[in-house]
Amino acid sequence: MTETEEIQPSTPEPSPQEAAAEENRVLKSRREKRDRMRDEGRVLYAQRYAPTHKAAEVRAAEETLKDSGEVVRMAGRLMLHRSFGKAGFLTFSDESGRFQAYVKKGTTSEEGFELFKKNLDVGDWIGIEGPIFVTKKGELTVQADQLVLLTKSMRPLPEKWHGLKDVETRYRQRYVDLIVNDDSREVFKTRSKIISFMRRMLDDRGYLEVETPMMQTIYGGATAKPFQTHLNALGMDLYLRIAPELFLKRLVVGGLEKVYEINRNFRNEGMSTRHNPEFTMLELYTAYWDYNQTMELTEEIFRETARQVLGKTEIEFQGTAIDLAKPFERAKMLHLVERALGLTEGGNGLKWGLASVAEAEELLKAAGVNVGGLKGHLEDSTTADEALLALFEALAEPKIRQPTFVYDFPKSLCALAKSAEDDPATAERFELFAGGLELANAYSELNDPEEQLMRFEQQVEQKLAGDDEAMNEVDLDYVRALEHGMPPASGLGIGIDRFVMLLTDSPAIRDVILFPLMRHTERA
Repeated sequence: MTETEEIQPSTPEPSPQEAAAEENRVLKSRREKRDRMRDEGRVLYAQRYAPTHKAAEVRAAEETLKDSGEVVRMAGRLMLHRSFGKAGFLTFSDESGRFQAYVKKGTTSEEGFELFKKNLDVGDWIGIEGPIFVTKKGELTVQADQLVLLTKSMRPLPEKWHGLKDVETRYRQRYVDLIVNDDSREVFKTRSKIISFMRRMLDDRGYLEVETPMMQTIYGGATAKPFQTHLNALGMDLYLRIAPELFLKRLVVGGLEKVYEINRNFRNEGMSTRHNPEFTMLELYTAYWDYNQTMELTEEIFRETARQVLGKTEIEFQGTAIDLAKPFERAKMLHLVERALGLTEGGNGLKWGLASVAEAEELLKAAGVNVGGLKGHLEDSTTADEALLALFEALAEPKIRQPTFVYDFPKSLCALAKSAEDDPATAERFELFAGGLELANAYSELNDPEEQLMRFEQQVEQKLAGDDEAMNEVDLDYVRALEHGMPPASGLGIGIDRFVMLLTDSPAIRDVILFPLMRHTERA
């Protein structure tokens, strides 16, 4: 077996020491080969090449191309090299898939055959020109009349025995992951299709795509800890945005009645399988709507994106079958808390805006709940609303698997949402959950400038009291914008990364982000 051949899965996997020694041997061999080829005046890095066909295109036109004598030009990365003396096969890969080439002395050009015998390594980029035929084993193949080197690869592909399995290496060296893991490549193709379809869907409904500032003098639009930077030219501190909300709503004030943005947000918070400090959001605003109409649009976005991108609306996420075709369940947050506690929905006196945590506990005791068993969920709460929200997050949220709109949140924890008409302590807000993931967040937007000013001031007070995620400064310009008048409106934010996780059955957010943030390591 030569160094250019791919090791077969039956080969015993080496120890880490053996693998390191083998890699060093291959690196030395490739450097020597590179130096020799340069001394011989050979081109290691071609200026250009013009393929006429992709692998998938040839397969689609098999009946037309095979044995027709028509010459095709193909290019890709060498993945397998098999030599049988005066002939052999190459397997190469382009972005559409893998394909096989046949090399034979006397048929392949003299220079191309010498390249095949002496100078190719797995990982090299090659160009092949010749007719298409079918081998005796039924494999569609290009006969390599011409074989040229396009780019010399100086490093071997890792984990040749079982593919690239090490998760950290996959994230740090995504380029290698994409080379050797077809599934990973498909995830990112699917991600691109998801975003493209969502854009088309909104464009077709009259929404205007816009761009708003990434660097802001006052961060707002969400409750989160920001990243801070400094603009030397103006001598001022700036923040990477935690959300585009306040700028998008300024546009609604300006008369743009349906706007959206797909872009990055940045939050200086923890990292997990569902959280990354840099993430992608779709955020949109629709004039004259409330959160009920936005709920309908959200359901349509999720269902139609799955239908168009995957060709189905019944999917599986981490072992759970999820049906996006059925009408999504809708449940009030407090009713889900009561359900999780085994209580009758709506008959226990629980409501938002209770005077204290103690009052909430008394109501639960009166309903027969063992409050002592809930202390671990309530101990960090300073208000009744925080306590009841904590019960939802601990007891109800983890059980949600099928698509469910959880609606009617505490107004005290929703600084930008409009109160319900029949309950001033309740905010018209919903979140969409499915497969254990929080996927979307939406409000009926607060457009009363006096009330908005008051809520901003409350946020600043919370910041001064030690809440790192609260706003640090009142956004007076946004209040001024509301004073010019914003029509009734509803906004929606969809976490693109988590949506891609759901539709690609990916367990971690880093699996759907091309270059996720990683802890620093020494350069190779």
